[in-house]
Amino acid sequence: MKKRIVCLTLALIISAAQVVSVSASREDELRQEQAWTNQQLDATYSRIDELWWAKEQLEGEIATLDANLVEVMVSIQVLEGDIANKEVDIIRTKKDLGKAQNARDKQYEAMKKRIQYLYEKGGNDAWFQMMMNADNLADLLTRAEYTQKMYEQDRQSLEKYVNTIEQVKQLEQQYQQDKAELEEMKAAYEEQSANLQYQLDVKRQTSSDYENEIAYAQQQATEYANLLAEQTAEIERLEAERIAAEEEARRQAEAEEAARQQAAAEAAAAENGDEDSNEEPEYDEDGNIIENEGEESSDGESSDEVEYDEYGNVIDSGNTVTDTDDSESSGSSSGGNYSSGSGSSVVDYASQFVGNPYVYGGTSLTGGADCSGFVQSVYSNFGVSLPRTSYEQMNAGYEVSYSDAQPGDLICYGGHIAIYMGNGQIVHASNSAPYPAGGIKVSDNAAYRTILSVRRVI
Repeated sequence: MKKRIVCLTLALIISAAQVVSVSASREDELRQEQAWTNQQLDATYSRIDELWWAKEQLEGEIATLDANLVEVMVSIQVLEGDIANKEVDIIRTKKDLGKAQNARDKQYEAMKKRIQYLYEKGGNDAWFQMMMNADNLADLLTRAEYTQKMYEQDRQSLEKYVNTIEQVKQLEQQYQQDKAELEEMKAAYEEQSANLQYQLDVKRQTSSDYENEIAYAQQQATEYANLLAEQTAEIERLEAERIAAEEEARRQAEAEEAARQQAAAEAAAAENGDEDSNEEPEYDEDGNIIENEGEESSDGESSDEVEYDEYGNVIDSGNTVTDTDDSESSGSSSGGNYSSGSGSSVVDYASQFVGNPYVYGGTSLTGGADCSGFVQSVYSNFGVSLPRTSYEQMNAGYEVSYSDAQPGDLICYGGHIAIYMGNGQIVHASNSAPYPAGGIKVSDNAAYRTILSVRRVI
């Protein structure tokens, strides 16, 4: 019967060990899948950052083209106004030219009539008749001077109108030339406007393409983040099952040890049956035989009760554990070395590096760091050793809910990690879009991206 109990116990232990082995194997596979998913998520977020940067550059070019197009359109409107004014000037000069030509013709006709009158009255003897009709020399000179002045006045008036006509003609030609130049400038601006409009259409289409790519990449990032959350939950479930199986195996081992000790005690009692045949053996709550104080076993050793710790290990007389399980007694955790520093101390220390640059792959708090390098270097100052990458740091310490997050906790995102400051704020090294460019900075919304995990490491 005792052998059957021992065999059954061994079978249960072996079965539990197999369950632990299978669970651990699947857990390892999931961790590898999780690492791949995290890499894809990092790459997707990097692609989103690149697309945002390219789109912002393009939006700047579009804004410049828009401004240039506005200036060209304004210039075209001004030119159209100038051309309209030139057309008015040309119409006015044509009217002035007509007036001058009419005045010239009238002056010319009047002059012809006066000349005709003189010749009709005096013919070739006009000057002789004027001299003969003069009363005296003074009257003669007066008449001659008057006639000469009349001739000169007619000639000056005629020359004046001729000059006026010439000036008006030149002014009209100048206006026509100015109008032609303005129309040529207008045509050039209209061509430039069409070219700017074409560039704007092309760049706006490219910007729309960027928006579609960003939307698709964000959809991919969401899918990867959801997958990462599922993998994390599955790993936690398998880890819990593994721990439960290990606990069950330990409990079965303790039961086996207790059964072995009971069998040994019964065998010893059987050997000493003749001496203690009239005494009923007493047992403790674990089924061990309680012997009288000071008695010795058959092999001459003291029969004091053997003591065990909570894991079934024998404790010697000096109250020290003689055989311990390294995995239970080491006291280490996946989070690394822990110090007595508070989360608020971590936040205060990290905040003094705000404004320093973001450098991909960097770990320097002053010269430049990426998100995980920043977190690793900050906690190193407090004696906490963390892994290097963000997806490895996501397994450090132990899980807490976001509602219970305290200053100093790690806020884990897909491909990114930050230090929680409290009041919904985080301090982190970031190069995310939209720019201004990244660096070590404080963000007011810790939930600006999907939170995959909150880890407490201090």
